[in-house]
Amino acid sequence: MDLTILYRGPLASCDYACPYCPFAKRRDSREQLAADRAALERFTAWVAARSGDRLSVLFTPWGEGLVRSWYRRALVELSHLPQVQRVAVQTNLSGRTGWLAEADRERVALWCTYHPGQTAYDRFLGKCRELAALGVRHSVGVVGFEEHLAEARRLRAALPDQVYLWVNAAEGRTYTDAEAEHWTALDPLFPYSRHPHRSAGLPCRTGQSVISVDGEGTVRRCHFVKAELGNLYDGSYREALGPRACPLAVCDCHIGYVHLESLPLYDVFAGGVLERIPAVAGGAAPPGPSRPRLPLV
Repeated sequence: MDLTILYRGPLASCDYACPYCPFAKRRDSREQLAADRAALERFTAWVAARSGDRLSVLFTPWGEGLVRSWYRRALVELSHLPQVQRVAVQTNLSGRTGWLAEADRERVALWCTYHPGQTAYDRFLGKCRELAALGVRHSVGVVGFEEHLAEARRLRAALPDQVYLWVNAAEGRTYTDAEAEHWTALDPLFPYSRHPHRSAGLPCRTGQSVISVDGEGTVRRCHFVKAELGNLYDGSYREALGPRACPLAVCDCHIGYVHLESLPLYDVFAGGVLERIPAVAGGAAPPGPSRPRLPLV
């Protein structure tokens, strides 16, 4: 079996206070943290037992995972399993990075978000440079708020050309063409994020080769479709895997629409879908039929 898994356990606490995030500065109780740790360790053990499969894992916690020892340990352990093709995590990069020296740098990767106002620019850039020195694959990005534009430009200028800087359209924000041009100058792939994508009835890899798993092991096709396909740990999800169209009207999150077969993003991000690293350095559009086109709206 060749499967990509988006794992999101019960962790919801974060050390940042971003005004656009409902989980800002939320604290989990000791009991909640213990439950999250147990759920993650159960999932890691399941992956370790799947020696005959080809698996890729992206951790997408609501909170910040890498300040927790069990997430760091999970990335290290999974990166050394031969059945794991890639293990990646979304992170604000607030924690230390030295532990990544223990991971298999050919398989581990980070999807890093810079939040101006929550961390010092020099500190964040320093973390990026630590990742580069360790040889850890990573992408870096920001949310496209106007007040973040100057910092995003500063960051793009400081990062090596081969490090992709992505820009997420702010939720609910409508960009004028002039505003979109500013962000596209930083991220050539920003047009994909600018508008939600029509997805109803269109083929999507989720539910076939991509699944979402929560802390209880409940399997769904993706984070955004609530219908259950079964449970990971009793194997009941397997019979439900298969090609299926998207039941939602639109898809507006990268971790969802990247899997739409109507978009060429598996070509654009070939070899780096989970960590959001394009096949062409810096996010430049590849030539020919894979060249990015404006999203469907």
